[in-house]
Amino acid sequence: MSKKKSARFRNIKLLLLDVDGVMTDGSVYFSETGDESKKFNIQDGYGIVKLQRSGIMAGIITGRISKLVQRRAHELGIQEVYQNLENKLEAYQQIKQKLSLSDSEIAYMGDDEPDIPVIQQVAFSAAPSDAVPSVRKSVDYVCKRRGGEGAVREVVDLILVARGYGKL
Repeated sequence: MSKKKSARFRNIKLLLLDVDGVMTDGSVYFSETGDESKKFNIQDGYGIVKLQRSGIMAGIITGRISKLVQRRAHELGIQEVYQNLENKLEAYQQIKQKLSLSDSEIAYMGDDEPDIPVIQQVAFSAAPSDAVPSVRKSVDYVCKRRGGEGAVREVVDLILVARGYGKL
């Protein structure tokens, strides 16, 4: 990794994540009774825990609302959880103000068009390899892995290595 790219990560204090298509594979399963289920990747989860243990916060901004997302966030110790948002940029601005952070201190990972306004604001942006083309063209980094299959962990590892927390 170049020194210029590595320097970008040194100021990161918060990694914000979309859920469906980033923390999950984008699939939502419904039972006949209306129960919803999603698949979360354990490597991604452990990466988020490692990130927070290193002193970098994690947060969620998602367009859908789900008790499963709240539960997963709680399991991972994620305190900033914003659900059911059509305009993710508004949530981003709220988080920034609440945590007294600047754009240069925030990274974001998304996979679809509603993520682009936030992607355009942050210091570092990433997308899973299966993100829609307009997002892949907009981000700083396109992962080798797909959403829900280790893409979050890939970004976490990039940030941690750049900050001197080990090698890939």
